[in-house]
Amino acid sequence: MSEETTREEQSTKKKNKKAERTEMSFLDHLEALRWHIIRSVIAIFVLAILAFIYSDFVWNSIILAPKSPDFWTSRMVIKLSSIFGMQSNGLNSHPLQLINFNMSGQFMVDVWTAIIAGFIAAFPYVVYQFWSFIRPALYENERKHASGAVAVMSGLFLIGVLFGYYLIVPFSLDWLGSYSISKEVVNQINILSYISSVTSIVIAGGVSFELPVIVYFLSRVGLLTPKFLRKYRKHSYVVLLIVAAIITPPDVLSQMLVAIPLVILYEISIVISSRVEKARQLKMDEI
Repeated sequence: MSEETTREEQSTKKKNKKAERTEMSFLDHLEALRWHIIRSVIAIFVLAILAFIYSDFVWNSIILAPKSPDFWTSRMVIKLSSIFGMQSNGLNSHPLQLINFNMSGQFMVDVWTAIIAGFIAAFPYVVYQFWSFIRPALYENERKHASGAVAVMSGLFLIGVLFGYYLIVPFSLDWLGSYSISKEVVNQINILSYISSVTSIVIAGGVSFELPVIVYFLSRVGLLTPKFLRKYRKHSYVVLLIVAAIITPPDVLSQMLVAIPLVILYEISIVISSRVEKARQLKMDEI
């Protein structure tokens, strides 16, 4: 009995030690994640400070620029319209009148805008930090397949931000700013409403351009197939056209400028899903 008791005690001690090692390992992972988050926050904070210091440039040359009739997108609309034999006055021919209601309103808007600008500028570094945390847990072949994940995700996000800034924002400002229910009602837009609309559209553009990456990972785990994407292709096109029609002025050219890149992204997603499925099928055949 004493020998059996001793063995049980030794077995219990081994289990406890193993549990302690597992717990320490888990805590180590949490500690590593904490430092990756801290580095990301520091990068955002530093870039936000730079954006705040150069707020004149950020506001006058970037944020307020899309509401001007001389903005790049407006000039391109006029040129494209003339090429196709159509007449157009461009976008935002009557620029929005922005107002501020609160004593500290402009200061707070400046601070939050700097933080958002810092996040957008630091996005590649933030993705790299989280990738550095996830990478050790992947197998060697998974690391090879995902070696360019940081560059792809960062590039798509920045392209989406530019797409939202140069296409969706000017069209949205032109349509919403000129929309009127009566001549008795004058549009004087609160600066908070303006910056909220611009930033939400820009960030939404960046996130929407991550569609191929999302499709890749969903296809890798078998939750999405190219057959499903092809089956609902027409439905997706209708949704994309509706979205383009909502956020653009009521003319075909503007709608196409917004809808075409979204359709291209959808088609790229189908190609990516097809390649992932073929690779998975080859592995199953080898087994």
